[in-house]
Amino acid sequence: MALVFSLIIGIASVFYTNSIVEELKEREERYIDLYAKTLEYTINPDNSDNLIFIYQEIVAPNNSIPIIVVDSDGMPTGYRNIKVDSSKHSNEQIKSIFEKELKIMEQEYEPIVLYDSNSEVTRDLYYVYYRNSDLIYRLRYYPYIQLSVIAAFVFFGYVAFSYSRRAEQNQVWVGLAKETAHQLGTPLSSLMAWLEIMKIDDDLKDKEVTQELEKDIDKLELITSRFSSIGSVPVLTEQNISKVISSTVSYLQKRVSKKVDIFFDCKDDLLTAEINKPLFDWVIENLCKNAIDAMSGEGKITIMLKEGKYGDVLLDISDTGKGIPSGKIKEIFQPGFSTKKRGWGLGLTLAKRIIENYHNGRISVKESIVDKGTTFRIILKK
Repeated sequence: MALVFSLIIGIASVFYTNSIVEELKEREERYIDLYAKTLEYTINPDNSDNLIFIYQEIVAPNNSIPIIVVDSDGMPTGYRNIKVDSSKHSNEQIKSIFEKELKIMEQEYEPIVLYDSNSEVTRDLYYVYYRNSDLIYRLRYYPYIQLSVIAAFVFFGYVAFSYSRRAEQNQVWVGLAKETAHQLGTPLSSLMAWLEIMKIDDDLKDKEVTQELEKDIDKLELITSRFSSIGSVPVLTEQNISKVISSTVSYLQKRVSKKVDIFFDCKDDLLTAEINKPLFDWVIENLCKNAIDAMSGEGKITIMLKEGKYGDVLLDISDTGKGIPSGKIKEIFQPGFSTKKRGWGLGLTLAKRIIENYHNGRISVKESIVDKGTTFRIILKK
Protein backbone atom coordinates (compact mmCIF):
# COMPACT_ATOMS: atom_id res chain seq x y z
CA MET A 1 0.00 0.00 0.00
CA ALA A 2 2.80 2.41 0.90
CA LEU A 3 4.51 1.64 -2.42
CA VAL A 4 1.30 2.42 -4.34
CA PHE A 5 0.89 5.78 -2.61
CA SER A 6 4.55 6.60 -3.26
CA LEU A 7 4.11 5.87 -6.96
CA ILE A 8 0.93 7.98 -7.13
CA ILE A 9 2.65 10.96 -5.47
CA GLY A 10 5.71 10.59 -7.71
CA ILE A 11 3.72 10.31 -10.95
CA ALA A 12 1.44 13.23 -10.01
CA SER A 13 4.47 15.40 -9.21
CA VAL A 14 6.13 14.54 -12.52
CA PHE A 15 3.01 15.31 -14.57
CA TYR A 16 2.36 18.58 -12.78
CA THR A 17 5.98 19.71 -13.09
CA ASN A 18 6.02 18.81 -16.78
CA SER A 19 2.86 20.81 -17.43
CA ILE A 20 4.45 23.90 -15.85
CA VAL A 21 7.66 23.37 -17.81
CA GLU A 22 5.71 23.16 -21.05
CA GLU A 23 3.92 26.43 -20.31
CA LEU A 24 7.23 28.13 -19.54
CA LYS A 25 8.73 26.77 -22.76
CA GLU A 26 5.84 28.15 -24.80
CA ARG A 27 6.17 31.54 -23.10
CA GLU A 28 9.91 31.68 -23.76
CA GLU A 29 9.33 30.77 -27.40
CA ARG A 30 6.85 33.64 -27.72
CA TYR A 31 9.22 36.12 -26.13
CA ILE A 32 12.12 35.00 -28.34
CA ASP A 33 9.89 35.32 -31.40
CA LEU A 34 8.88 38.79 -30.23
CA TYR A 35 12.54 39.71 -29.76
CA ALA A 36 13.38 38.55 -33.27
CA LYS A 37 10.48 40.45 -34.82
CA THR A 38 11.44 43.55 -32.86
CA LEU A 39 14.95 43.34 -34.30
CA GLU A 40 13.43 42.93 -37.71
CA TYR A 41 11.28 46.00 -37.14
CA THR A 42 14.28 48.13 -36.12
CA ILE A 43 16.30 46.95 -39.10
CA ASN A 44 13.48 47.86 -41.50
CA PRO A 45 12.41 51.38 -40.51
CA ASP A 46 10.21 51.65 -43.59
CA ASN A 47 7.67 49.37 -41.90
CA SER A 48 4.72 51.68 -41.75
CA ASP A 49 2.10 49.58 -40.00
CA ASN A 50 3.41 50.37 -36.51
CA LEU A 51 0.14 50.10 -34.63
CA ILE A 52 -0.73 46.72 -36.11
CA PHE A 53 2.73 45.44 -35.24
CA ILE A 54 2.53 46.70 -31.65
CA TYR A 55 -0.93 45.22 -31.12
CA GLN A 56 -0.33 41.87 -32.78
CA GLU A 57 3.17 41.24 -31.49
CA ILE A 58 3.19 42.87 -28.04
CA VAL A 59 -0.34 43.43 -26.74
CA ALA A 60 -2.13 40.36 -28.10
CA PRO A 61 0.46 37.72 -27.01
CA ASN A 62 -0.04 38.64 -23.34
CA ASN A 63 -2.64 36.07 -22.35
CA SER A 64 -1.41 35.31 -18.84
CA ILE A 65 -0.42 38.49 -16.95
CA PRO A 66 -3.48 40.34 -15.50
CA ILE A 67 -3.40 44.07 -16.37
CA ILE A 68 -5.72 46.99 -15.66
CA VAL A 69 -5.16 50.42 -17.26
CA VAL A 70 -6.50 53.31 -15.18
CA ASP A 71 -6.78 56.97 -16.22
CA SER A 72 -5.72 59.95 -14.14
CA ASP A 73 -9.16 60.04 -12.51
CA GLY A 74 -8.79 56.43 -11.29
CA MET A 75 -11.30 54.99 -13.76
CA PRO A 76 -10.42 51.71 -15.55
CA THR A 77 -10.09 52.24 -19.29
CA GLY A 78 -8.83 48.82 -20.31
CA TYR A 79 -7.83 45.43 -18.98
CA ARG A 80 -6.37 42.07 -19.98
CA ASN A 81 -6.66 38.61 -18.45
CA ILE A 82 -9.27 39.64 -15.88
CA LYS A 83 -12.24 37.28 -15.53
CA VAL A 84 -15.02 39.71 -16.36
CA ASP A 85 -18.03 38.86 -18.53
CA SER A 86 -20.19 41.88 -19.33
CA SER A 87 -23.00 39.58 -20.42
CA LYS A 88 -23.15 37.89 -17.01
CA HIS A 89 -21.95 40.61 -14.63
CA SER A 90 -23.71 43.85 -13.84
CA ASN A 91 -21.87 47.17 -13.80
CA GLU A 92 -21.70 47.09 -9.99
CA GLN A 93 -20.25 43.58 -10.05
CA ILE A 94 -17.67 44.55 -12.66
CA LYS A 95 -16.71 47.60 -10.61
CA SER A 96 -16.31 45.42 -7.50
CA ILE A 97 -14.12 42.93 -9.42
CA PHE A 98 -11.86 45.74 -10.65
CA GLU A 99 -11.57 47.21 -7.16
CA LYS A 100 -10.51 43.87 -5.67
CA GLU A 101 -8.00 43.26 -8.45
CA LEU A 102 -6.52 46.76 -8.11
CA LYS A 103 -5.98 46.26 -4.37
CA ILE A 104 -4.08 43.04 -5.06
CA MET A 105 -2.03 44.68 -7.81
CA GLU A 106 -1.15 47.68 -5.63
CA GLN A 107 0.23 45.32 -2.98
CA GLU A 108 2.40 43.43 -5.45
CA TYR A 109 3.88 46.07 -7.78
CA GLU A 110 4.03 49.80 -8.28
CA PRO A 111 1.98 50.83 -11.33
CA ILE A 112 3.71 51.90 -14.54
CA VAL A 113 2.95 55.55 -15.31
CA LEU A 114 2.33 56.59 -18.93
CA TYR A 115 2.96 60.27 -19.77
CA ASP A 116 1.55 62.53 -22.47
CA SER A 117 4.67 63.67 -24.38
CA ASN A 118 2.72 65.70 -26.97
CA SER A 119 1.50 68.41 -24.58
CA GLU A 120 3.58 71.39 -23.53
CA VAL A 121 3.40 70.34 -19.87
CA THR A 122 4.33 66.75 -19.28
CA ARG A 123 1.60 65.05 -17.29
CA ASP A 124 0.61 61.51 -16.49
CA LEU A 125 -2.32 60.16 -18.41
CA TYR A 126 -2.62 56.48 -17.47
CA TYR A 127 -1.47 53.98 -14.87
CA VAL A 128 -0.80 50.38 -15.80
CA TYR A 129 -1.48 48.05 -12.85
CA TYR A 130 -0.46 44.40 -13.01
CA ARG A 131 0.22 41.35 -10.88
CA ASN A 132 1.82 37.94 -11.17
CA SER A 133 0.26 35.41 -13.49
CA ASP A 134 -1.44 32.28 -12.23
CA LEU A 135 1.56 30.28 -13.37
CA ILE A 136 3.80 32.16 -10.94
CA TYR A 137 1.39 31.45 -8.11
CA ARG A 138 1.33 27.80 -9.00
CA LEU A 139 5.11 27.66 -9.03
CA ARG A 140 5.29 29.52 -5.73
CA TYR A 141 2.86 27.27 -3.83
CA TYR A 142 3.69 23.99 -5.51
CA PRO A 143 6.51 23.08 -3.05
CA TYR A 144 4.16 23.66 -0.11
CA ILE A 145 1.47 21.51 -1.69
CA GLN A 146 3.99 18.79 -2.43
CA LEU A 147 5.37 18.90 1.13
CA SER A 148 1.82 18.76 2.51
CA VAL A 149 1.05 15.68 0.44
CA ILE A 150 4.28 14.03 1.60
CA ALA A 151 3.51 14.93 5.23
CA ALA A 152 0.01 13.45 4.87
CA PHE A 153 1.50 10.31 3.33
CA VAL A 154 4.01 9.98 6.21
CA PHE A 155 1.23 10.54 8.77
CA PHE A 156 -1.10 7.91 7.29
CA GLY A 157 1.87 5.57 6.91
CA TYR A 158 2.67 6.00 10.60
CA VAL A 159 -0.98 5.40 11.55
CA ALA A 160 -1.07 2.24 9.44
CA PHE A 161 2.21 1.03 10.94
CA SER A 162 0.96 1.72 14.49
CA TYR A 163 -2.28 -0.12 13.79
CA SER A 164 -0.36 -3.07 12.37
CA ARG A 165 1.93 -3.09 15.39
CA ARG A 166 -0.99 -3.02 17.84
CA ALA A 167 -2.69 -5.83 15.94
CA GLU A 168 0.50 -7.87 16.16
CA GLN A 169 0.77 -7.18 19.90
CA ASN A 170 -2.84 -8.24 20.36
CA GLN A 171 -2.11 -11.52 18.61
CA VAL A 172 0.84 -12.08 20.95
CA TRP A 173 -1.38 -11.35 23.96
CA VAL A 174 -4.05 -13.77 22.79
CA GLY A 175 -1.53 -16.48 21.97
CA LEU A 176 0.21 -16.13 25.33
CA ALA A 177 -3.08 -16.24 27.24
CA LYS A 178 -4.41 -19.31 25.44
CA GLU A 179 -1.09 -21.14 25.84
CA THR A 180 -1.15 -20.35 29.58
CA ALA A 181 -4.67 -21.75 29.84
CA HIS A 182 -3.52 -24.88 28.02
CA GLN A 183 -0.54 -25.36 30.34
CA LEU A 184 -2.72 -24.93 33.45
CA GLY A 185 -5.06 -27.67 32.27
CA THR A 186 -2.77 -30.62 33.08
CA PRO A 187 -1.90 -29.85 36.74
CA LEU A 188 -5.49 -28.71 37.33
CA SER A 189 -6.85 -32.05 36.21
CA SER A 190 -4.42 -33.77 38.56
CA LEU A 191 -5.49 -31.58 41.49
CA MET A 192 -9.13 -32.33 40.79
CA ALA A 193 -8.38 -36.06 40.92
CA TRP A 194 -6.54 -35.73 44.25
CA LEU A 195 -9.46 -33.75 45.66
CA GLU A 196 -11.89 -36.53 44.77
CA ILE A 197 -9.63 -39.00 46.58
CA MET A 198 -9.64 -36.73 49.66
CA LYS A 199 -13.43 -36.56 49.60
CA ILE A 200 -13.63 -40.35 49.70
CA ASP A 201 -11.48 -40.44 52.85
CA ASP A 202 -13.78 -40.11 55.89
CA ASP A 203 -11.03 -38.38 57.89
CA LEU A 204 -10.51 -35.61 55.27
CA LYS A 205 -13.78 -35.04 53.43
CA ASP A 206 -15.34 -32.74 56.04
CA LYS A 207 -12.21 -30.87 57.09
CA GLU A 208 -11.68 -27.19 56.29
CA VAL A 209 -8.52 -27.90 54.30
CA THR A 210 -10.53 -30.02 51.84
CA GLN A 211 -13.18 -27.32 51.50
CA GLU A 212 -10.61 -24.58 50.94
CA LEU A 213 -8.69 -26.75 48.49
CA GLU A 214 -11.92 -27.19 46.53
CA LYS A 215 -12.34 -23.41 46.44
CA ASP A 216 -8.79 -23.03 45.15
CA ILE A 217 -9.39 -25.58 42.41
CA ASP A 218 -12.57 -23.74 41.43
CA LYS A 219 -10.50 -20.57 41.34
CA LEU A 220 -7.90 -22.19 39.09
CA GLU A 221 -10.67 -23.34 36.77
CA LEU A 222 -11.94 -19.76 36.70
CA ILE A 223 -8.45 -18.44 35.92
CA THR A 224 -8.08 -20.96 33.11
CA SER A 225 -11.44 -19.85 31.74
CA ARG A 226 -10.31 -16.22 31.91
CA PHE A 227 -7.15 -16.86 29.93
CA SER A 228 -9.08 -18.90 27.38
CA SER A 229 -11.60 -16.08 26.86
CA ILE A 230 -8.96 -13.44 26.03
CA GLY A 231 -9.23 -12.53 22.38
CA SER A 232 -12.92 -13.46 22.29
CA VAL A 233 -15.80 -11.05 22.75
CA PRO A 234 -16.89 -11.51 26.40
CA VAL A 235 -20.54 -11.92 27.34
CA LEU A 236 -21.72 -9.11 29.60
CA THR A 237 -24.61 -9.69 31.99
CA GLU A 238 -26.39 -7.51 34.53
CA GLN A 239 -24.74 -8.18 37.89
CA ASN A 240 -25.05 -6.86 41.44
CA ILE A 241 -21.62 -5.21 41.82
CA SER A 242 -21.74 -5.30 45.62
CA LYS A 243 -22.21 -9.09 45.72
CA VAL A 244 -19.46 -9.65 43.15
CA ILE A 245 -16.93 -7.59 45.11
CA SER A 246 -17.99 -9.10 48.48
CA SER A 247 -17.35 -12.59 47.10
CA THR A 248 -13.91 -11.60 45.81
CA VAL A 249 -12.95 -9.89 49.09
CA SER A 250 -14.09 -12.92 51.11
CA TYR A 251 -11.93 -15.21 48.99
CA LEU A 252 -8.86 -12.96 49.16
CA GLN A 253 -9.04 -12.21 52.91
CA LYS A 254 -8.43 -15.86 53.80
CA ARG A 255 -5.43 -16.10 51.46
CA VAL A 256 -3.45 -12.97 52.24
CA SER A 257 -1.32 -12.07 55.20
CA LYS A 258 -3.07 -11.59 58.54
CA LYS A 259 -1.38 -8.19 58.62
CA VAL A 260 -3.45 -7.03 55.64
CA ASP A 261 -7.00 -5.84 56.29
CA ILE A 262 -9.45 -5.46 53.40
CA PHE A 263 -12.46 -3.21 54.04
CA PHE A 264 -15.41 -3.03 51.68
CA ASP A 265 -17.51 0.13 52.02
CA CYS A 266 -20.66 -0.02 49.88
CA LYS A 267 -22.87 3.06 49.69
CA ASP A 268 -25.55 1.25 47.70
CA ASP A 269 -25.79 -2.55 47.80
CA LEU A 270 -28.32 -2.55 44.93
CA LEU A 271 -25.97 -1.06 42.32
CA THR A 272 -25.84 -3.10 39.13
CA ALA A 273 -23.86 -2.95 35.90
CA GLU A 274 -23.28 -5.09 32.82
CA ILE A 275 -20.04 -7.00 33.41
CA ASN A 276 -18.31 -10.26 32.65
CA LYS A 277 -17.98 -11.62 36.19
CA PRO A 278 -14.84 -13.78 35.76
CA LEU A 279 -12.94 -10.95 34.05
CA PHE A 280 -14.18 -8.29 36.47
CA ASP A 281 -13.15 -10.48 39.42
CA TRP A 282 -9.72 -10.72 37.84
CA VAL A 283 -9.39 -6.92 37.81
CA ILE A 284 -10.34 -6.60 41.51
CA GLU A 285 -7.89 -9.36 42.47
CA ASN A 286 -5.12 -7.79 40.42
CA LEU A 287 -5.54 -4.38 42.01
CA CYS A 288 -5.72 -5.88 45.51
CA LYS A 289 -2.62 -8.01 44.97
CA ASN A 290 -0.72 -5.01 43.61
CA ALA A 291 -1.80 -3.07 46.69
CA ILE A 292 -0.53 -5.86 48.98
CA ASP A 293 2.84 -5.81 47.19
CA ALA A 294 2.98 -2.00 47.49
CA MET A 295 2.36 -2.30 51.25
CA SER A 296 5.01 -5.05 51.60
CA GLY A 297 2.38 -7.41 53.03
CA GLU A 298 1.21 -5.13 55.83
CA GLY A 299 -1.46 -2.40 55.75
CA LYS A 300 -5.05 -1.65 54.85
CA ILE A 301 -6.98 -1.87 51.58
CA THR A 302 -10.24 0.06 51.31
CA ILE A 303 -12.74 -0.67 48.53
CA MET A 304 -15.50 1.93 48.16
CA LEU A 305 -18.49 1.42 45.87
CA LYS A 306 -20.97 4.20 45.10
CA GLU A 307 -23.13 5.66 42.34
CA GLY A 308 -21.74 8.59 40.37
CA LYS A 309 -23.62 11.80 39.68
CA TYR A 310 -24.25 10.70 36.07
CA GLY A 311 -25.74 7.36 37.11
CA ASP A 312 -22.53 5.38 36.52
CA VAL A 313 -20.80 3.05 39.00
CA LEU A 314 -17.73 4.38 40.81
CA LEU A 315 -15.31 1.94 42.42
CA ASP A 316 -12.27 3.21 44.37
CA ILE A 317 -9.56 0.82 45.59
CA SER A 318 -7.14 2.48 48.02
CA ASP A 319 -4.07 1.17 49.85
CA THR A 320 -1.60 2.45 52.43
CA GLY A 321 1.46 1.49 50.41
CA LYS A 322 4.50 3.35 49.14
CA GLY A 323 2.60 5.24 46.42
CA ILE A 324 3.57 6.00 42.83
CA PRO A 325 5.88 8.91 41.87
CA SER A 326 4.05 11.45 39.71
CA GLY A 327 6.47 10.88 36.83
CA LYS A 328 5.59 7.17 36.71
CA ILE A 329 1.79 7.38 36.80
CA LYS A 330 1.48 7.55 33.00
CA GLU A 331 3.64 4.43 32.60
CA ILE A 332 1.99 2.03 35.03
CA PHE A 333 -0.55 0.69 32.50
CA GLN A 334 2.12 0.00 29.86
CA PRO A 335 3.20 -3.63 29.27
CA GLY A 336 6.38 -4.54 31.13
CA PHE A 337 6.20 -1.76 33.71
CA SER A 338 6.78 -3.13 37.22
CA THR A 339 8.37 -1.97 40.44
CA LYS A 340 8.84 -5.59 41.59
CA LYS A 341 11.95 -7.66 40.99
CA ARG A 342 9.85 -10.56 39.73
CA GLY A 343 6.84 -10.59 37.44
CA TRP A 344 6.19 -9.50 33.89
CA GLY A 345 4.42 -6.22 34.62
CA LEU A 346 1.24 -7.29 32.83
CA GLY A 347 -1.35 -7.08 35.63
CA LEU A 348 -2.35 -3.43 35.26
CA THR A 349 -2.15 -3.66 31.48
CA LEU A 350 -4.63 -6.55 31.50
CA ALA A 351 -6.85 -4.70 33.98
CA LYS A 352 -6.97 -1.66 31.69
CA ARG A 353 -7.73 -3.83 28.68
CA ILE A 354 -10.54 -5.65 30.50
CA ILE A 355 -12.21 -2.50 31.85
CA GLU A 356 -11.83 -0.24 28.81
CA ASN A 357 -11.93 -2.65 25.85
CA TYR A 358 -14.39 -5.25 27.16
CA HIS A 359 -16.57 -3.22 29.57
CA ASN A 360 -16.42 0.21 27.87
CA GLY A 361 -15.41 1.69 31.21
CA ARG A 362 -12.41 3.59 32.50
CA ILE A 363 -9.63 2.87 34.96
CA SER A 364 -7.14 5.42 36.22
CA VAL A 365 -5.05 6.52 39.17
CA LYS A 366 -7.34 8.84 41.12
CA GLU A 367 -4.67 9.84 43.63
CA SER A 368 -1.21 8.71 44.68
CA ILE A 369 1.03 10.13 47.41
CA VAL A 370 4.52 8.76 47.91
CA ASP A 371 4.83 6.81 51.21
CA LYS A 372 1.10 7.29 51.93
CA GLY A 373 -0.76 5.23 49.34
CA THR A 374 -2.57 5.03 46.04
CA THR A 375 -6.21 5.07 44.95
CA PHE A 376 -7.34 3.48 41.68
CA ARG A 377 -10.74 4.43 40.28
CA ILE A 378 -12.89 2.26 38.03
CA ILE A 379 -15.91 3.75 36.28
CA LEU A 380 -18.58 1.46 34.83
CA LYS A 381 -21.52 2.63 32.78
CA LYS A 382 -24.87 1.28 33.92
